[in-house]
Amino acid sequence: MGYIHEFTKLVTEERNERTMDLDLLDSHDLVARVQSEDLAVAQAVAKCTGEIARAVDLIVDKLRNGGRLIYFGAGTSGRLGVLDATECHPTFGVDRELVQACIAGGKEAMFVSFENAEDSQELGEQDAMTVKVTSKDAVVGITASGRTPYVFGALEYAKKEGAAVIGLVNNHDAPLGAICEVLIAPIVGAEALTGSTRMKAGTAQKMVLNLLSTCTMVRLGKVYENLMVDLKPTNEKLRERAVGIIALLGDVQRPIAEGALVASSGQAKTAILMLKRKMGRQQADDLILKSGGSLRKALNASEPGGQA
Repeated sequence: MGYIHEFTKLVTEERNERTMDLDLLDSHDLVARVQSEDLAVAQAVAKCTGEIARAVDLIVDKLRNGGRLIYFGAGTSGRLGVLDATECHPTFGVDRELVQACIAGGKEAMFVSFENAEDSQELGEQDAMTVKVTSKDAVVGITASGRTPYVFGALEYAKKEGAAVIGLVNNHDAPLGAICEVLIAPIVGAEALTGSTRMKAGTAQKMVLNLLSTCTMVRLGKVYENLMVDLKPTNEKLRERAVGIIALLGDVQRPIAEGALVASSGQAKTAILMLKRKMGRQQADDLILKSGGSLRKALNASEPGGQA
């Protein structure tokens, strides 16, 4: 009873006074009422800009030194972590191992709810051990309540191993904060549907995860201006996007951009440099490597093989 008593004190578990009559509304008014609650989410995330920026710095430092970004979460929070990790490979061309996620209950929990899995601190520790978290890594624990045992187990193990530990929660004074270097806490208030944290809390978590991964990849040179120059053209849509980026930045017609993409073995960044600096693929690859992966630095290098 003590646990239940404490849990009901969470802001994410409170009843929302603005939605007490949901079951009386027609469809139009119901949608409008629930949607109106979402308007506060972006403002809550904006209040966490400083903490998110500090987390990005921690993650960038770890990844630049050979580490990984690993998410841990249960239920909706875990699924959001898996979603963000999965999309980093095609969007930014990074190795699938660089950004990964663990969800309480394993892969099947993406499709079938294993609600009891989140109650096991030992399971979180075991998953952290399985992916071999080390001091090189940055670990993000995602939990609306800020007290999910699975996430605690994973982050406590990560902290013991010397990893950078970051928490993403939706409640004040979350116990998880005691073991985190950075705690990101967008407080979105009571849900329209009491306790359904897949709604406002989940939306806030998705926004923060977007910021963490995207801003990290920008800092790592995976973006030029606002273009995903390291994307993997693994399907027709992404291939078309890659060709469009090469044509735009290379200032060439699409047929030439298509040829450059083929010549670069599907590496848009390399193709752009080949066109702009009039060099072969190997020269372009070498220059990008010497420029720390930054297309901007490679384009501005004083001469092929050297940085500006």
